[in-house]
Formats: sequence, structure tokens, C-alpha cells
Amino acid sequence: MASTIGIVSLSSGTMGEDFVKHEVDLGIQRLKGLGLNPIFSPHSLKGLDFIKDHPEARAEDLIQAFSDNSIDMILCAIGGNDTYRLLPHLFENDQLQKVIKQKIFLGFSDTTMNHLMLHKLGIRTFYGQSFLADICELDKEMLPYSRHYFKELIETGKISEIRPSDVWYEERTDFSPKALGTPRVSHANTGFDLLQGNAQFEGEILGGCLESLYDIFDNSLHADSTDLCQKYKLFPDLSDWEGKILLLETSQEKPEPDNFKKMLLTLKDTGTFEVISGLLVGKPMDETFYDDYKEALMDTIDNNIPIVYNLNVGHATPRAIVPFGVHAHVDAEKQVIHFDYNK
Repeated sequence: MASTIGIVSLSSGTMGEDFVKHEVDLGIQRLKGLGLNPIFSPHSLKGLDFIKDHPEARAEDLIQAFSDNSIDMILCAIGGNDTYRLLPHLFENDQLQKVIKQKIFLGFSDTTMNHLMLHKLGIRTFYGQSFLADICELDKEMLPYSRHYFKELIETGKISEIRPSDVWYEERTDFSPKALGTPRVSHANTGFDLLQGNAQFEGEILGGCLESLYDIFDNSLHADSTDLCQKYKLFPDLSDWEGKILLLETSQEKPEPDNFKKMLLTLKDTGTFEVISGLLVGKPMDETFYDDYKEALMDTIDNNIPIVYNLNVGHATPRAIVPFGVHAHVDAEKQVIHFDYNK
């Protein structure tokens, strides 16, 4: 069971800003209520400007969190868009490799890049929730579905299975103190949607936010992202993707369908879709472009590999937690994904 949680800001420094203090206080209270001892990494509360300007400090915090044997779990504060800048500070002199050990690491969105960094070093990680987005939910308590998976992870160190949520929630537009204790608007959820291929497939899951993965191959957002990701071989080789299940989900940017398709085609060009055993795709936030994305997926991926759509994973709430590097068995008919830690 996890007892001490190290909270890190590896992407954006939002957590250190005054405008989220009410959320941070609420999150600390919630973690303590679950019997946990939250500690903040040395630079994690230094705010947006400091974190943006000091990727080396973010890298130091990650190294420190892995080095500190009293920390059982590393929890990312929030996403962002430039955590790829940690690469030289973690890998140039094997800085991260020297301290790496298996412990729970949880984050999503831009943290996709950190998951790939840890995957390079053989660490199993957990994708799907973050401190500000989930623990600090402004409702009277964490969203029940999200809380279920977070509790299972801290109590057992594992996620045994994922089933669909009965509901999905509209994203909040107000995160101010006056939104404290206000419920979200909910809608009935329709469950996992098999778009093509076999309803049953298996393999270890890896992937994350589509926009983050796209930045590995496209430098229109950051001039140096492709060079750095290539230099440190961040995207796994095709041999590594062989037999894996690729997880994809889209961010709060809600990419236009054409853009969504362009990003898929960029991934297709790597040959990844030829060697994986299947694809899992998260529900788009607010169900924006829900049908357009479905169409783009089926248009782009034409080799009949299984595609299961509408998972409660990623930027749409509520959020499950997906283990990376653990053997998964997907059954779209029975609406369940089982995980086997012994394989």
C-alpha cells in the first residue's frame, strides 16, 4: 500500500500559482483523508514561469522522487506541453537510470512523454489521473468512478480490471473558489464501442495523449521537440510495439477532425499500426467530434486490427487508470479489460 506520495510538476507549474490554492488545499485534505502523506517535490510549487524556464529543476525533482526511498508513489500535478525538455537532464549522463526503481508513477496528458521515458528504463507506470485534475476535483468529493481506481491503486499497487463508467461529465468552465462543492453535469455513458476487428485481444498497453505523441514527429509546436525525441530515442522501436496494445486519447484542445486524422496518419507512417495487437481510444472530452473521430479511425486504420473506442481514459471525466507494461486482456463483448501481473 502507498503511504507517502511525492507530487511533482514535470510539465506545467500551475500547481504553484495562487489561483489554484483552493484546489491544492482540497487535494491535500483528500489525500490525508485516504491515509496518505503528500509531500511536494522541491521545485513543484514554484509557479508557471519558474517551471517553464527550468526543465533541469523539473528533472531534478523526478530524480529526487525516485531516489527517496520514503516515497512510495509519484503523482504528477497536471499536464502541460513541454516535458520532452527534461530528456537531456534525465538521460545525457544516465542520471535517471542511476536512481530508477519500480514504484508507482501516475499522470496523463503531456506526462505521456514521461511514461515513454520510464518505459525506456523498464519501469511499469500508470496512465490516467493527476493531482489537480482528479484529486482536487471541486465537487464535494472525488468523482466516484475516478476515486474507485485511485483507491485501488494506492491500496493494492495495482489495477485489476477496467469497466466502463455509467456516466460521463461535462468539463468544468469555472475552477474558481466559488465553484467549490458544485456538482458536474452528467450524462449516461454508452460503454466500450468496438469499431472493427476481434472483440477479444491482448498485450501490454502503451501510448497516451495523441497530441503529445504527435510532437515526437512534428515540430510545429516546439522547434526542438523532434530533434530531442529522436536523439534520445523516445518513441519505441517497432520491435518494442510488436504485440502491444496502443492507447490513444485526445486533449482539452479538442483537435478538429482533419487534424485528428493528420496525427493518426503520422503515427501510421511509423508502421506501428502494422505490428500492434489492437487499439484502445479514449472518449473525447465533452464528446466533441465523437462520430468524426470514429470515422477517422476506421478510415486511417484499414488493416482490421481491433479498435475499441469510448474508454473512460484520458481527458474526458471520469477517469480510469491504465497500467502500462502489464499484460492486458480486452473483451469488448463483456465490456472489460483484465490485467495479469504474472505474465
